[in-house]
Amino acid sequence: MKFSLIVCTYMRPEPLLKLLQSVKEQSLYPDEILIIDGSTNQETEKVLQQQSFQNLVYYSVPPENRGLTRQRNYGIQRLGKGIDNVCFLDDDIVLERDYFEQLMSTYQKYPDALGVGGYINSETKWDSVGIDYKATVKEFYFDGWKRKDGSRFVLRKKLGLDSDCPPGYSSLYSHGRSVGFLPPSGKIYEVEMIMGGVSSFKKEVFETQQFSTYFEGYGLYEDADFSLRLAKKGKLYVNTAAKLNHFHDASGRPNQYQYGKMVVRNGWYVWRVKNPNPKFSDQLKWHSITILLAMIRFSNIFTTHKRKEAFTEALGRTVGWWSLGFNKPLNVKRN
Repeated sequence: MKFSLIVCTYMRPEPLLKLLQSVKEQSLYPDEILIIDGSTNQETEKVLQQQSFQNLVYYSVPPENRGLTRQRNYGIQRLGKGIDNVCFLDDDIVLERDYFEQLMSTYQKYPDALGVGGYINSETKWDSVGIDYKATVKEFYFDGWKRKDGSRFVLRKKLGLDSDCPPGYSSLYSHGRSVGFLPPSGKIYEVEMIMGGVSSFKKEVFETQQFSTYFEGYGLYEDADFSLRLAKKGKLYVNTAAKLNHFHDASGRPNQYQYGKMVVRNGWYVWRVKNPNPKFSDQLKWHSITILLAMIRFSNIFTTHKRKEAFTEALGRTVGWWSLGFNKPLNVKRN
C-alpha cells in the first residue's frame, strides 16, 4: 500500500520544518511528500533547501492556485504513479512516531474505507468511567469516557439546542460535535466528518471528487464540506490510535472579523450540504444556535482579556448572519 503525503503551507517555514522532522522519524515513511507552498516569499523554499527529506518534492504555486482548497487540488493533480492513499496534514502539526503506521492499518482493517482521519491529542482531561456512567449537565460522555463540557455546550443543553448526533456526525440543524469529542480510547470510529488537516483518502476518491473552491484562502469548514459529500458515497473512519499534536500557529490566519463571518457563512454552506431542504424546525435551531454563539462571543468582551478579538469576531458573526438575508452562499458549484 503506497501512500503520499500532501502538505499545503503558507508563510510558515519553521512550523513546517518541525512537521517534516516528525515525519522523518515515522515507523512507516511516505512514498512521496509533496509540499504545496502558497507563500508570497521564498523563506519556505530556502529552509527546505537547507534540509534533506527523502521522497520530498517542493512546489511553489502560482497566485491563482493559492488558498487551501486550490492548493490541495493542485497537489492531487501532481501525485505520482502507483499511489494508493493520499494523506493531508496541516503545516503546524507534529506527529507521534507511529502515526502513519496506525493510519494505514485502518485501511487494511476496514477495506470499505474511503477516508481515515487521525486523532489530535487534546489538552482536555478525559476519564474512563465505564458504560453505565450517568453524566451531569456539565460533562460530556461517550463510549465509557467523560470530560468536562464547554460552557457553550452546557448552555445549549439547558436550552435544548445540543447536537442529537455522536461526535463526527452533523445533525439536520448542523452545529454538531467534531471528532475532537471522540475519547482517547485507541478505537476506530465510523464518522461522516473528518478534519482535513489530519486526513487521508483513497486515491480513487479524487477521480470524481475535488475540494470545493468556494472556500477561499483559509478554507474554514472545507473539510466538513468534502467529507460530508464523500460520506454519501462510502465509509469514513477516525483512528484514535493515530495520534498527533496540533500547535495552531497564528501566522497565516485571517483576522477575527473575517473569521467570524466565515464561521457563519461557511457554516450555512456546509449545513445545506448535509440538509439541502431543512424543515422549519431545523432552520429555527440552526439560526437560534448561530445567534446564541454570537451573543456568547459578545459576552466574552467582559469575561476575557482579549476583548478586541472577542468584539471583532462577534461583529463578524453578526454581519455574516445578517448577510444571509440577501446573499446566501447557495447554488455554488461544488467541485
